[in-house]
Amino acid sequence: MAVKEPKIDVKKWFNYQWIVRNVPYFLFLSVLAIIYIANGHYADNTIRNINKTTKELREQEYEYKTLNGRLMYQNRLSEVAKATEAIGLKENIQQPIKLTDSTKLKDN
Repeated sequence: MAVKEPKIDVKKWFNYQWIVRNVPYFLFLSVLAIIYIANGHYADNTIRNINKTTKELREQEYEYKTLNGRLMYQNRLSEVAKATEAIGLKENIQQPIKLTDSTKLKDN
């Protein structure tokens, strides 16, 4: 024998009074949904900005390394000698001489 299950009356649950009584709850859920969506957009924008900044930082690092390498190359003694030769300066081949103060020797 088949037992009939009691039929749930949907109209009984979703009547006007129930809807009016739960309006604040529905508004609360709507606000939560809006905050959730806004948070997702904010997270996407933040990730996009982080990636953009990381890319710019990487480019700046490459530029720094390139310029630093050029500067190190130009500061080599042979490169400085080539650059100063054009204006008439030459590398000194003689040993430097030590200058002494002759007035201090007389006082002692």
